[in-house]
Amino acid sequence: MQKLGKKPSSKNLDLNNCALGAADVTELASLLPFLPELEEISLSWNGSVGGTLKALTVRFRHVNLLKVLRLNNCRLTAEDVTSLGEAFEIVPQLEELDLSWNSNIGGRLSLLTKKLRKGCKLKLLKITDCNLTAKDGESLAEILNVIPNLEVLDLSINKHIGCSMKVIAQDLKNVPGLKELNLHMCGLKQDSLQGLDTALQHLAELRKLDISCNKEIGGGFKDSTAHLASLKNLEVLDLHQCCVTEEDMTVLSQVIPLLSSLQELNLSSNKNVGVSSDPLLGRLRFLPKLKSLAISNCGLREESFSSLAEAALHLPELEILDLSWNKCVGGNLKLLLGALRLATEIQVLRLSSCNLVAEDLALLTLLSQDGHLARLQKLDLSYNDSISDEGWIIFCQGLAVFKELSELDVSLRPSSCRDCGMWFSELLAALAKLPALAELAMQRWVLSESQQKQLESFNQDNKRNIRFDC
Repeated sequence: MQKLGKKPSSKNLDLNNCALGAADVTELASLLPFLPELEEISLSWNGSVGGTLKALTVRFRHVNLLKVLRLNNCRLTAEDVTSLGEAFEIVPQLEELDLSWNSNIGGRLSLLTKKLRKGCKLKLLKITDCNLTAKDGESLAEILNVIPNLEVLDLSINKHIGCSMKVIAQDLKNVPGLKELNLHMCGLKQDSLQGLDTALQHLAELRKLDISCNKEIGGGFKDSTAHLASLKNLEVLDLHQCCVTEEDMTVLSQVIPLLSSLQELNLSSNKNVGVSSDPLLGRLRFLPKLKSLAISNCGLREESFSSLAEAALHLPELEILDLSWNKCVGGNLKLLLGALRLATEIQVLRLSSCNLVAEDLALLTLLSQDGHLARLQKLDLSYNDSISDEGWIIFCQGLAVFKELSELDVSLRPSSCRDCGMWFSELLAALAKLPALAELAMQRWVLSESQQKQLESFNQDNKRNIRFDC
């Protein structure tokens, strides 16, 4: 461990991203008999581990207290998967297994699952982006009845597993303590969604449900939300980029406000959120625990934006608000004035590509000067080419009040290029008073020769480690 620049520990062998080779794995294997208390092994992001795992797993009998094994992005081979399966019997305490980003697992998952025995203590299983097939999905479904303690199941970015989702959903009843289910980009279809909804009645402990980036489930919510509303413990719901239809919105408008424990809601990249006549955004007032709301690229209209602004008055715990890529926000940010005054916890505000104007920046400046937005850490104003130099001057003159600001993005659109105005001097003056700022993105703003010298002087005089992305 010392040789690799890591802190030695008798319980945790953390060798993430250490460029390990076959010889290193063999050396590690020889050490296991001397580490009987070992509970965690992490070899992630070591591509050369693939093909060498057997040398390690045959020694697992010496570390039978092992609880955590992380092997993501190790280029595991079929032989590695077989060796790992054989090792399950000698690590009876294993609770967490992460095999993500190993594409060769696809089509071979049964080599692992057929070795699992009833009473297995696995609580976390991550198989993200492993090129899983429909057959792998069936193998996974078969083991759900032998891992009753499972709390986290992550199958994200396996586009072909959606074909077997109905089979998997039928066996989810065997893991009633499941708290996180991640099916992001799994090729789900409408019938998959129906099967999943049926399974939800058995998952009362579910805290996080991610079914985002499954475009073919659009239109299926209207027939598949009967049990979603029963998830009283659900804290995170991610539905971004699901091609939600207006009919879906009618149902979701009735169901989502009933999720009383919800803290994070992502509806981004669903254009019908903004055009639907059903008042989902207005009903968000019934989710007082909401901390994160992402509705970027939702085709908001002034009417739906007004409904959101009114509902936001009842969201005192809001920490993250993403309104990016909604053109109606420009010139209308004043509608959010009351909500932003009350949302004392706001830490992240994203307003990229919102057609903002000088008046909107003046409003943000006014709020900060009045002591609001005091906890703001990340502010994204990128791709708002419509803001005049006068607007940037007003903003930069009041910028120093954001004492906790760590990231600021004022970049222009990729197709744009614009000379920095007089506001650049005001910006540098403000940065000197922002101790937390670590990253400033201002792509495609062209600095004059004198402004370049100002920037060089600023870096030298302030001895700051601000990453300027120009």
